[in-house]
Amino acid sequence: MRMLLISPLLIVMLISSMCADATDVVRYNISETYPEAKQAYYIDLLTLILAASSEQYGDFKLSPVLLDMSQGRASAMLQQGRTIDVAWRMTSQALEQDLQAIYIPLLKGLMGVRIAVIRKSDSAIFSSDVTLDKLKKMSLGQGYDWPDSDILRANGFDVIEGRGFSLLTMLEKHRFDYFPRAIHEPWLEIADKEHLAVEQHFLLRYPAPMYFFTKKENRRLAQRIEYGFTRIVDSGAFEQFFFQHPVTQNMFLKANLPQRKVFMLDNPLLSDKSRAILSNKSLWLDCFH
Repeated sequence: MRMLLISPLLIVMLISSMCADATDVVRYNISETYPEAKQAYYIDLLTLILAASSEQYGDFKLSPVLLDMSQGRASAMLQQGRTIDVAWRMTSQALEQDLQAIYIPLLKGLMGVRIAVIRKSDSAIFSSDVTLDKLKKMSLGQGYDWPDSDILRANGFDVIEGRGFSLLTMLEKHRFDYFPRAIHEPWLEIADKEHLAVEQHFLLRYPAPMYFFTKKENRRLAQRIEYGFTRIVDSGAFEQFFFQHPVTQNMFLKANLPQRKVFMLDNPLLSDKSRAILSNKSLWLDCFH
């Protein structure tokens, strides 16, 4: 019996062809009990990225997984390759050790530009002469598994931790004095909270890249996201998306940045690789350099 010999090059070509024709099913987590409208930004961005990579990698299907998971649990599920294939998180050295980061900031640095949600009755306390020392003597709220909690605590703030979905209620109940949020976040979050307001006089700023993450072994998906993301950055499509998406458009007008004191903080959680990309101005908003 004669054996048919197939060259290694032909095998590679066949596998590549099969991969290109396959549909990549990409699972991501959305809370079933506490859905957030702002998550649409990341889902729409991921859709744009995967579409930009279709010619190279083939079709795709985004599949939401409706489960209530903390950030820590979602990271563990992703690391184990269970339930989800991609997550969007503010980075840290520990997260980059456990998961594969795609090193392009999803929000051009916005996650580290924080304005505060306060009780309307406390507006006079947060006057135009507010100082960093005064803010550190007050208490602020953050999520118990958010990198921000560690960042702010390392900078000398009094941090009260809680579950993300409960923090606005904790603020209303005087569990802490103010709740720093990224500047695109508070408007939707307090739309139905008549006793809360966005503070008008200061912002906290620290370098805090937000990345897409995959399981380290899922090289195909990581490479596909990096490829598609690079394409839309180079073409200008990401810039257009960023400023026109309903979650992020008009945020600078609402935040009234020229009237705010800026308090610069350090982020001790950054890896060397994340610190290195801070100098790449094309990935960040010009007004924050």
